Amino acid sequence: MAAFTSAAALAAPVSVAGLDLPNRLVMAPMTRFHSPGGVPTAEVAAYYRRRAENGVGLIITEGTLIGHPTAGHETTVPRMTAGTAEAGWRRVTEAVHAAGGRIATQLWHLGSERDPADGLPSWTPSGLPTGAHAMTGADMGEIVAAFAESARVAARAGFDAVEIHAAHGYLLDEFLWPETNRRTDAFGGSPARRAAFPAEIIRAVRAELPASIPVIVRFSQFKERAYDARIADSPDELAEILTVLADAGADVFHASQRRFWEPAFPGSPLNLAGWARKLTGRPTITVGSVGLTRDVPELPRLLSGLAGGEYDLVAAGRILLGNPSWARLLLEARHSEIRDYQKSHEDRYF
Repeated sequence: MAAFTSAAALAAPVSVAGLDLPNRLVMAPMTRFHSPGGVPTAEVAAYYRRRAENGVGLIITEGTLIGHPTAGHETTVPRMTAGTAEAGWRRVTEAVHAAGGRIATQLWHLGSERDPADGLPSWTPSGLPTGAHAMTGADMGEIVAAFAESARVAARAGFDAVEIHAAHGYLLDEFLWPETNRRTDAFGGSPARRAAFPAEIIRAVRAELPASIPVIVRFSQFKERAYDARIADSPDELAEILTVLADAGADVFHASQRRFWEPAFPGSPLNLAGWARKLTGRPTITVGSVGLTRDVPELPRLLSGLAGGEYDLVAAGRILLGNPSWARLLLEARHSEIRDYQKSHEDRYF
């Protein structure tokens, strides 16, 4: 326990699902809109390299759209497709590795969050919201194949891990959430059946990667437009979902909360990452409003969670936008040099 009484504990090297990391700090994925035509540029490579050379142990990229027409509408969000995008990502991974870092990509399909203004309807589990296309079995096969192809591209591009985005109200999370999954076939109903399609994605991605590349699954209760939403109302329901995902090949769970220090369920202090670890035995990443100010008031809670085995890694997002050197400053206890997060930092790119 004594080893976890200061931020130095975060600096200790760790192996997670066979991936050796220089420390326990993770950069959370954040969409940045700097990849014209879906292709990451040299500027993108420099952006991620700066975080790696300043002490982030594992970088998870912004969401990268899979190669399917329904995946997303944004033209400056990167894609994980063969050709120029793959070459751009190779430049990113090489830059991060040269700085001593490790990097994962996050594979993404927006589901109902996609803007259908181009005339192509959003694909969703049950045709919700009104006007969306309710996915057929053939449609699901297309999406599975697109995720698998993006996983192959990611491996060729040199990524150390692949994260599947199944959180925050996007397509795979829409299957997990009963409010958006009204299906009556094998992909709807009980928590385990709602997890069946995300599990197919995980199996397909896992099959395309060497064993040395872990599969991370990001999940959440809340949605971008519904903060009180829940995919599971109890630990038992969460166990049904996560067991299916773990059995499909999820090596690590990235449990997204708005505030990581809040208990996930009544009657226990465990947060969402803690429950994921307890229920599956898989390593977990905790995330949610970590380090938004220079004084890091939540540091004791972070450290107690590590000490108790609640989670294995700690992810921070917004604080890294205005502070590329945040990890180094935190680990060296140079808190006075950290700039508090401000909304305006989201408009900067350095």
